[in-house]
Amino acid sequence: MKKVLGIYSNPRQHWVGNGFPVRSLFTYDTLGQHVSPFLLLDYAGPAEFKPASTPGEKRGVGTHPHRGFETVTIVYKGEVSHQDSTGSGGTIGPGDVQWMTAASGILHEEFHSPAFTQSGGPFEMVQLWVNLPAKDKMSAPHYQGIVDQQIPSVALPDGAGSVRVIAGEYDGHKGPAQTFTPINVWDVRLGQGKEAALSLPEGHTAAVVVLHGAVLVNGEVVREAQMALLERDGDGLRLEANSDATILLLTGEPIDEPIVGHGPFVMNTQAEIATAISDFNAGRFGRISQATR
Repeated sequence: MKKVLGIYSNPRQHWVGNGFPVRSLFTYDTLGQHVSPFLLLDYAGPAEFKPASTPGEKRGVGTHPHRGFETVTIVYKGEVSHQDSTGSGGTIGPGDVQWMTAASGILHEEFHSPAFTQSGGPFEMVQLWVNLPAKDKMSAPHYQGIVDQQIPSVALPDGAGSVRVIAGEYDGHKGPAQTFTPINVWDVRLGQGKEAALSLPEGHTAAVVVLHGAVLVNGEVVREAQMALLERDGDGLRLEANSDATILLLTGEPIDEPIVGHGPFVMNTQAEIATAISDFNAGRFGRISQATR
């Protein structure tokens, strides 16, 4: 069994723009290589938004840059619209995923969809940052819009729940997301009083993020909006739900390279960070076409 190294939470919520009230459940600033290849996880919500009070009101984050990693946005409730400097974009709703590879540099913006802004309602999403190895950090930026229907949902034994395979593989079912290094991103639902025994890759970093419910993770209690970090040795994971649970399960092959970050840029050296800032200021990340907004 993989030993639980620690349980992490963040009761302090902060706003990203005016549309995303988030708690950062982990960051590379605090856990460093222990969570590699993952860098950060922001849990937005659960929140309730009122209908827009003015026509054309926008809620979210305006144009901003990234370089050196990928952002993975998973929507549970509400809708998010995305546009970026590759010309890609779209709107995702419950069960959908946006997988954006910033790599050599991208500009993007994220807002509640116009329809959701006008109607209001419950909102909940997760944004995960996934690091890229040094050899891929200056690859061309890329966007994957993944809808719920593309994501295989696999029943757990004995009616315990299900696993939606966003990336990686579970029980012979492969997720649609294309990744640079071996990772698994699983959306796990576990019923009250149910348990599941899962086999994880030996040597992978593994994290169990409990979004709803209370779960025993290899015997350790992990509650709502908490993350359990597991050791890399071993391959066994047992989940036992004390109540209906929504879990985001992450595993990944560690990238054992230096991590140097500055805001929206994550590279390997301070010199590369300076270059990223210079390139952004010089307009080398492109622009977001008005026609796609």
